[in-house]
Amino acid sequence: METSVVEELDVLVIGGGFSGIYQLERLRSLGFSVSLYEAGADAGGVWHWNRYPGARVDTEATLYQFSDERIWREWNWSEIFPGQEELQAYFRFVTDRLDLARDIRYSTRVVAARFDDRTDTWTVESRDERTGETFRTRARYVLPLLGTGSKALVPEIPGLADFAGDHFHTSRWPAGYDMTGKRVAVIGTGASGVQVVQSIAPEVAQLTVFQRTPATALPMISRKLDAAANDELRRGYPELFRYRETTFGGLEYDVIYTPTADVSDEEFEATLEELWAKGGLQIWLGGYADMFFNAEVGHRIYAFWRKKTLARIKDPALAEKLAPETPPYPFGTKRCPLEYTYYDAFNRDNVELVDVRETPIEKVTRTGIVTADGREHEFDVIVLATGFDSFTGGLTDIDVRSTSGESFAEVFRDGARTALGRATSGFPNMLYVYGPQSPSAFCNGPTCAELEGEWVVNCLVHLRDNGLTRIEATPEAEKEWHDHLEALASATTFPLANSWYMNANVPGKKRELLAYPGGLPTYLEKCRQSAENGYAGFALS
Repeated sequence: METSVVEELDVLVIGGGFSGIYQLERLRSLGFSVSLYEAGADAGGVWHWNRYPGARVDTEATLYQFSDERIWREWNWSEIFPGQEELQAYFRFVTDRLDLARDIRYSTRVVAARFDDRTDTWTVESRDERTGETFRTRARYVLPLLGTGSKALVPEIPGLADFAGDHFHTSRWPAGYDMTGKRVAVIGTGASGVQVVQSIAPEVAQLTVFQRTPATALPMISRKLDAAANDELRRGYPELFRYRETTFGGLEYDVIYTPTADVSDEEFEATLEELWAKGGLQIWLGGYADMFFNAEVGHRIYAFWRKKTLARIKDPALAEKLAPETPPYPFGTKRCPLEYTYYDAFNRDNVELVDVRETPIEKVTRTGIVTADGREHEFDVIVLATGFDSFTGGLTDIDVRSTSGESFAEVFRDGARTALGRATSGFPNMLYVYGPQSPSAFCNGPTCAELEGEWVVNCLVHLRDNGLTRIEATPEAEKEWHDHLEALASATTFPLANSWYMNANVPGKKRELLAYPGGLPTYLEKCRQSAENGYAGFALS
């Protein structure tokens, strides 16, 4: 790190999504010197990067926004589940309305960080993505607010680099890329794969979807919102923002805690019908909580989902692959994508499904993909809808060194280590929001950005007001949190699925649940208890 220091800060925020923007605004308003570094050319986090066709949020806009009245009083949503362009415009509105751009460095990728024990400060090296030049920043506190989808997972498929056509991950979709008339392969059927498939199927010449595990996609019912509808929603926002703190997922609806054993078959079915009609994630994060603890309940919900889905797929053999009779995993243990016409797309003559459990991908050639049955599928484009190295991938992608010289990859080699999902021993003055072992993937992003984020804000104010310059998670607190999380996870059905929740999608990583499954209210109470007890679990000095 021989480059010059360009900034001396109280706080350096890394990442321009909901968590980063919230921290920048709150800390700046409290008198901290703070800057935000964002690798992209604009704010928005995943909504800047994920520009693939059909990219759309799967949480209702009513709570997929900041609770700051200066914003929601003026901003109008066009529909309940807005698309990527509208969300990107929302972030531009927020940064303009709150005058945040003067403290944001765009196109700036943080590449390394070292801690100085003598001064209790971090020296951070960053690279300007436009010029390639590097520079250093010195900050008392560093907040790597990288979310769960900042490191794209690109599979190691033999020959991919030799493909003569275009290939790219969904989170790196080329601007303005036109699929019209092309022969396209989509590898992966998670949320991004589902959205891409239903969006491009009508315009491509040929679409082949490579599926490993079928998705349990749910109907996205996105009603349009005019000015009057927005005004009506605004009347309820204050109460809604209070209510979200009490729900399992920080949403405008909560799971049903009534044991399914106490519910008649008729009531169970009627409730599922009601939730299905509402659309969105309600049958999952607003459904029977028993599904997360009893696989048989999940299988009953799966049977209901399958009955609804089969009616839309004409070919019985294809239907069995997309919605097999035997559940591939207990319902709810993998994220449910939201869809409009995903299943209908497979009724089209130009759409084909390849089950890679039956016929795995062997290699990519210059002209296409060869499967284990010896067939070569020729393509112009290969789309990698293969997800992310979630939870810890963003941290391990930066060369951050602990006080003993270890990287995050080395510290996390046997699994993630955090206290409260907030910090890791050996990395002083570095705090996470929406990070590993926090509610993250089970919680509405903006809700956690604010409610988790306020703990961080209050903590930094406490340190400043008490003349303290250092905070660090203790190994004892990490073990206690790990044991608590493991006990919760073992009681759930999540370990029964090979999902990204379990790190099962990343070769070489420990299989473990890295999102806190105890619900947002329980998590916030544990954070509150730590703060009220002098930030128990953390060494302050």
